[in-house]
Amino acid sequence: MTQPLSNDLRERVVAATLSGESSRMVAARFGVAVSSVVKWSQRHRATGSVQPGKMGGHRKRVLEPHRPFLIARLTENPHLTLHGLKDELASQGVTVSHNTIWQFIRREGLRFKKNTVCP
Repeated sequence: MTQPLSNDLRERVVAATLSGESSRMVAARFGVAVSSVVKWSQRHRATGSVQPGKMGGHRKRVLEPHRPFLIARLTENPHLTLHGLKDELASQGVTVSHNTIWQFIRREGLRFKKNTVCP
C-alpha cells in the first residue's frame, strides 16, 4: 500500500483552494488529482485538519473466543467435517464460512484428516 502524501503538500493545496483558485487549477499546479484536492478541502472543512485518515488495520479473528470449544470438539470426534463444525457453531449463534474454520484449524496446527493411515 502506498503512503499518503505529505501534510505540507496537503496544507499548501488547501490554502490555494481557500484563496479562491479552482480545484482543477490547484491540481494542475501541484501535480495531484482533482479528486484529492476536493477530498482534502472537504476534510479541512469538516475537521479543520488535512491529516490523512488511518490506513490498514488488523482484523479481529472471529473464532478466537470459540477456540476451546473447537479444539475440544476435534479431539472428541476427529471425524467431524468442516460443515459439521460449521453447523455446531451455528447452533451456538456463530455464523462463519467453512473456509474460516479451515483457516483456524491450519493456523492452530491441528490435523484435519479423516484417514490418517493409508494401507
